[in-house]
Amino acid sequence: MGIVTALVRSSFLVNAVYADSGREHGITAQQGQLLCVLMVRPYGMSELGAMLGLAKSSLTGLVDRSVQRGLVRREPDPEDGRAVRVALTPAGDALADVFYAGTCRRVDALSAGLDEADREQLATLLGRLVLSNKVPVVFMESDESTPAAP
Repeated sequence: MGIVTALVRSSFLVNAVYADSGREHGITAQQGQLLCVLMVRPYGMSELGAMLGLAKSSLTGLVDRSVQRGLVRREPDPEDGRAVRVALTPAGDALADVFYAGTCRRVDALSAGLDEADREQLATLLGRLVLSNKVPVVFMESDESTPAAP
């Protein structure tokens, strides 16, 4: 299998994990991704749109639905009085913790058939790929309480 096929099919695997985790908790995969991103800190709408790869209208709908569910809130941006940030509510924070832990377990299980050396090599190579492409921090390290390096 070539690199393009392997990466595309791997992305489908991870997307399926988000969908399964979301169904388990009664949220969409995108709401789960939003919760995981906001675990790091509140973000402005434009930052969230860039991180999640969503157009403004799609992001607004996602945030609106998440506000209605009581998972996130809009709050004034302390640095720009015209802007708002999106932050987790206490209920969203609690769900984010559970969703994140379950999602980490499921993603980790994807590589269960690899030995430890192969898992480390895969993590090293994917880490280099993410860093060289300047992927924003959208997911914390599963074994740490701090975000993964940008």
